[in-house]
Amino acid sequence: MIKCRLSILMGERKLRVADVARETGLSRSTVTSLYKETAERVDLNSIDALCEFLDCEVGELFVREFS
Repeated sequence: MIKCRLSILMGERKLRVADVARETGLSRSTVTSLYKETAERVDLNSIDALCEFLDCEVGELFVREFS
């Protein structure tokens, strides 16, 4: 299962969903669905914008967990 660590990364930086949406240009609903891990699909441009803004690699934003 792929897990999104956006909520963890945002928490470490004390960011709100509104902050991330405003700074990345992503919609609030996109950021919220990633934050709450309810997203089923993610656009590559969205991943790139989040990695750019958070100064992280894709592997820090998404991890694969084995059950």
